[in-house]
Amino acid sequence: MTAEKRWKVYVTRMVPGPGISILKEKADVEVSPGDLPVPREVLMEKVRDIDGLLCLLTDKIDKEVIAAAKKLSVIANYAVGHDNVDIEAATKRGIAVTNTPEVLTETTADLAWSLLMAVARRIVEADRFTRDGRYRAWSPTLLLGKDVHGKILGIVGAGRIGSAVAKRAAGFGMRILYYDTERKPEIEKETGARYSAFEDLLGESDFISVHLPLSGATRHMIGERELKMMKRSAILINTSRGPVVKESDLVRALADGTIAGAGLDVYEAEPALAKGLASLENAVLAPHIGSGSEATRSEMARLAAASIVDRLEGRVPENLVNREILG
Repeated sequence: MTAEKRWKVYVTRMVPGPGISILKEKADVEVSPGDLPVPREVLMEKVRDIDGLLCLLTDKIDKEVIAAAKKLSVIANYAVGHDNVDIEAATKRGIAVTNTPEVLTETTADLAWSLLMAVARRIVEADRFTRDGRYRAWSPTLLLGKDVHGKILGIVGAGRIGSAVAKRAAGFGMRILYYDTERKPEIEKETGARYSAFEDLLGESDFISVHLPLSGATRHMIGERELKMMKRSAILINTSRGPVVKESDLVRALADGTIAGAGLDVYEAEPALAKGLASLENAVLAPHIGSGSEATRSEMARLAAASIVDRLEGRVPENLVNREILG
C-alpha cells in the first residue's frame, strides 16, 4: 500500500486563521519565521523544490524567482493585487497564480473611510494634542476640521472597493463623482453617483479616494499636474497602490497648501516614505492595513490555502488570475 503523496509548500510569512492547518492536511509546509519579508536569496533557495507557494504582496515573485522553481505548480498571492508577481512568466511555465478578491472589499472600504474621516476632522492631531496635555479648555477655534456630510466625493476607480466606498458616502449625503475606464450603471442607480471625466472629478471634488490597480497606465496617475487641478481645500485618500500617486509631488503639495490633506495606507517605495512626508501634520499615515481585520485576514488565508490545495489536487482554483493556463 503506497503512502499518500505529500506536496511541499512554502509560506513566506505566518498568516492568521486556518490557512496553515488547511495546507498541513495535504502537504509538508514550511513557514518563514519572523515578521519581515523573506530575503531574496532565501526565497530563491526555498522555491527550488516546492509544489506550492503562498506569498505576500511584499514578495517580488519575478521571472528569476519563477525560473528557479523547478516543480512549482501554483502561486497563491495573499492579496487582491498581483503586481508583485510576473504573471506572464508564470503563465509560460504553466504555473497557476491566484489572489484573494472580494473578501477584503468591505474591510478596505472601511479603512478608506476611516482615513477620510481622520484627515477631515484632524483626529490624529487631536489625539496627540490631548495626550500631550495641551487640552486646557474647550475653544470655538480649537482644531477646526472639515465637514464630510453634503460634500463632493470623487472616486477614482469604481471597482469593488471603490463602489463600497460610494455606498458609504451615500449614507453621509455626499454627492458622488466617479471615474473609471467604463461606466458602472449599477453604482449610479444604487448611490446616485455621476460618471465624470478624470480632470473634471479632480477639480470638483472635496475628497478624492483612489481605488486603482497598479499598471503602466496608472503609475503616477496622480502627480504635480493632477494635484494642482484639485481644490486647495481637497483631501486625497489612497488605499490602492502607492505608485499610483507620485509621492514626492504629494509631499510638496501638502507642504505648500496646494491641497489641504491626505490619508495614505500605501506608499511608493513601501515601507519607506518620501522625504518630508512623516513630518506633515496634514497627512494621516497607516502601515498598509486596508484589509487588516481579524476576520478578513483569516479568510484571505483560507482562500489562499484552498487555492493551493485545489491546484495540486487537479481542480481549477476559485480565484485563478491567469486562466490562459487552462488552454
